[in-house]
Amino acid sequence: MYAEERQQAIADLLSLRGRLSVTELAAEYDVTTETVRRDLSLLERAGVVRRVHGGAVPAEALTVLEARVDDRDRARAVEKERIAKAALDLLPRTGGSVLLDAGTTTARLAAMLPRDLSLTVITNAVPIAARLAGMSNVELHLLPGRVRSTTLAAVGESTVEALRTVRTDVAFLGTNGLSLTHGFSTPDPSEAAAKRAMVAAAHKVVVLVDSSKVGRENTVRFAELSDVDVVVTDDGIADRDRDALRERDVEVVVA
Repeated sequence: MYAEERQQAIADLLSLRGRLSVTELAAEYDVTTETVRRDLSLLERAGVVRRVHGGAVPAEALTVLEARVDDRDRARAVEKERIAKAALDLLPRTGGSVLLDAGTTTARLAAMLPRDLSLTVITNAVPIAARLAGMSNVELHLLPGRVRSTTLAAVGESTVEALRTVRTDVAFLGTNGLSLTHGFSTPDPSEAAAKRAMVAAAHKVVVLVDSSKVGRENTVRFAELSDVDVVVTDDGIADRDRDALRERDVEVVVA
C-alpha cells in the first residue's frame, strides 16, 4: 500500500470508528508506530484528524485528504495503463466527440488516442490539453475555470456554465470513490460540480476507476450508479462488486 493510500484508509477508518490508538493503527496496516505517527501528523496538518494522547480522532469538520496529481500518477500505474487501453474500445467513430475529465487514468487514455482517429476533444485538464494540443487529428477545446493545484483541473461556475452548452458522444471520467450506496464521489465540491456537469453533457458516460477505489466513499457524490453506463476497472475488483454493479445495469469492463 502506498503512503497516500494508507493515509486515506486511516482517515476513512477513523471516520468510521471515531477513535483509534497508534498501536491499533500500526497493527491494522502492518507498519511501525513511527510510520503511523508520521501519517497522523500529515493528516492533522491537512485538517482531517485531531491528535489525542496515544492516537487520533476525526476532525470536527470533515475534510478528506486528496493526493496531488503526481503522487496519484505513481500509484497503481500498471493497472491504470490497462484500464486506459481497454477504454480505447469505447471511443466513438471518427468525427465523434469526447469529454475527458482530469485524472491520471484519463491522461493515459489521452496519450493513447489513435493518430488516425479524428475527434473533437473537450477537457478541463491542463495536462491533457497540453498533450493533445499538437495532434492534427484532434480538435481541442479547453474548458474555462479556476485551475486547482491539486488536480490541475479547471473548475468553478464558468466551467459548469460552459458544459451546459455541450453535448458529446462519450464522457470519460475519473473518480476518487465508487460504492453501491454512495455512487461515484470525490473530496472537493467544485471538482464534483464539474464532473456532474460532464455527466449531463454526454450521451454515454464511462468511468475509469482502479479497483482500489471500489468500496471507497468520498465526501461529495457527483453521480448515481444509474447515471453511468460503463465502468472500466482492473481485475482486482471483487466478484461480488462486479456482479452487483452489473445487477444495477452498469456495464463493467475488466482490463
